[in-house]
Amino acid sequence: MCWVALDRALKVVDLIGAQRHASRWAATRDEIARAILERGFSARAGAFTQAFGSDDLDASNLMMPIVGFLPADDPRVLATLRATSERLTDEHGLVYRYRAQDGLEGEEGTFLLCTFWLAQAWAQAGDRERARGIFERAASLANDVGLLAEEVEPSGRELLGNFPQAFSHIGLINAAWAISQAELCRAPAPGLKPPAAPGP
Repeated sequence: MCWVALDRALKVVDLIGAQRHASRWAATRDEIARAILERGFSARAGAFTQAFGSDDLDASNLMMPIVGFLPADDPRVLATLRATSERLTDEHGLVYRYRAQDGLEGEEGTFLLCTFWLAQAWAQAGDRERARGIFERAASLANDVGLLAEEVEPSGRELLGNFPQAFSHIGLINAAWAISQAELCRAPAPGLKPPAAPGP
């Protein structure tokens, strides 16, 4: 997210009158990107990981394609999505924030925001069916008036954490939008023909 902050700041330097900072911000942004690309992916884990030199998975890496750090079809991003789906997801298809020891007592449940991140990332990667399945499982945990909690305990039935949780609802909206956009791109609208292929 440090990379995101600098990348977005560079997009508005003219609006905020910060042109004098642009070259330093760009250099720092690019230095952060190089460090992540060189040290953040573990071949052993087959994924981007929680920290440099670690093999522990962390759901925050699902944000990489969402914020535009790497395209969703980058092989390292796809590997991270697969690893998260296989090793950071419970039997109900919900995503843990991480599973590494953090020194805190007790055990967290799965996070609905992280689950919606996974749905959104798979939609951006073009796997609409998988994205929709993950989305529908998470959305089904809304209560009778459509509100979502922060976490879900391991049985997949009891809601935990803050309730209602704004982040869970933001995740739902963003994932729903990504899925709808992926499905719209799959085929032309009724009555429209796909554009002709360019000539030689």
